[in-house]
Amino acid sequence: MTRVAIYPGSFDPLTNGHLDILQRSMGLFDKVIIGVAINSSKSLLFSIEERLGFIRTVTEGWSNLEIDTFEGLTVDYCRKRGAKSIIRGLRAVTDFDYEYAISLMNKKLAPEVETIFLMSSNEYSFVSSTIVKEVARHGRDVSAQVPEIVSKALLKKLSK
Repeated sequence: MTRVAIYPGSFDPLTNGHLDILQRSMGLFDKVIIGVAINSSKSLLFSIEERLGFIRTVTEGWSNLEIDTFEGLTVDYCRKRGAKSIIRGLRAVTDFDYEYAISLMNKKLAPEVETIFLMSSNEYSFVSSTIVKEVARHGRDVSAQVPEIVSKALLKKLSK
């Protein structure tokens, strides 16, 4: 039986913290699917095509990884893809409160799907897509927090 996990998110933009959680989860599962959420209610900086392009470029050659998009509830997507686990990264206690509530609702909706929490590595414990965008918006360097392709795209998009 293949152990499949979904790593869902908007990834707007992809950060080194996301990649840290992704690489570590790939060692735990036979297949990890990055599910890039299509969420029309969220105000996003990068299009779905740009976000998918960043992920594809940075993860090129990674073996047990699939990149996909989805709309709707993550647990419904898990069922559709045969995944029994949802991967979520935690940076701090504030993340836990929010993620714990979501995991409880997911458990009610899909009891067969487990949420697996991975603590961020120390060097990424403060990195979030929101913070990265805000720092970049003010012209500051975020190249230590995001892959090079993302850093360049942020500079190009936010310097307009």
